[in-house]
Amino acid sequence: MNEEMMLRENNQNINLDLGSRLDVKTSTTWGAPIMWEGMFNPDMCDQIHKKEGSSVALTVFAVGGYLDVYLETFLSSSEHHFMLGLPVTYYVFTDMPDKVPAIKLAPQRTMKVIQVQRHSRWQDISMTRMKTIAEVIDEQIRHHSTHVFCFDVDQFFTGRFGSEALGDSVALLHAHFYRLPVNRFTYDRNPKSKAYMETGDFYYHAAIFGGSWKSVKALAEACYLGILEDKKNNVEAMWHDESHLNKYLWLHKPSKVLSPEYCWDTSIPDSRDIRVTRLQWAPKHYDKLRSS
Repeated sequence: MNEEMMLRENNQNINLDLGSRLDVKTSTTWGAPIMWEGMFNPDMCDQIHKKEGSSVALTVFAVGGYLDVYLETFLSSSEHHFMLGLPVTYYVFTDMPDKVPAIKLAPQRTMKVIQVQRHSRWQDISMTRMKTIAEVIDEQIRHHSTHVFCFDVDQFFTGRFGSEALGDSVALLHAHFYRLPVNRFTYDRNPKSKAYMETGDFYYHAAIFGGSWKSVKALAEACYLGILEDKKNNVEAMWHDESHLNKYLWLHKPSKVLSPEYCWDTSIPDSRDIRVTRLQWAPKHYDKLRSS
């Protein structure tokens, strides 16, 4: 994190009330806040980022049947909840540009549709997205957006997902793992993989990651290089790009961590910590979509 970004983030964190949620962990061991409802004043966060001129690029991949099933709901719900009041540019990556739904966008919000190759295996689609994200940041995003958020398409916004989530390097606690001990995290345990981890801090969900464009570019490039190295050695990480993302974020600690309310699975029976859901998992149809 450069000195200017660090100063900005420290100033924003001063306004966080880490003691407002005694029922959950609100800070990491290295001092990064873990964002929960009740810790921040949304209006104050918005004022800070508007004053600083923050702008956000949102990347999402909708390939094959994922476009038909999920994309319209994802984009429509984003228009109601994601970074309202800030300039937002959507980057939709798809193999079928003509089928991208026409969504009415609010002022200061634009959309760019970029055609990508469709791979025969969903694992390859998942893993090559890191290369694509790094390239589009370098070619386009860095010229007009201060921050980037990368999303899976099979989810939808249900509440405010706002400027409080912005930071230099932003990771998301996986809803199914955040209450479990570290020895139950599904890190890649194959020493031959570049994603190999014996232990870690948290288990992060690759359905959402973000930060300044520089930080996201660095993460995406590192993950892609790790994937390429694995391919040369005929290795495939257990959870593909998510395994490499967890390895990177263990070595390069995020400056802000989002709680599971930022990506919640309503099938989880224990929701005692979740006062509000900001993004929810959509029903999964893996058998059909990953074979189509």
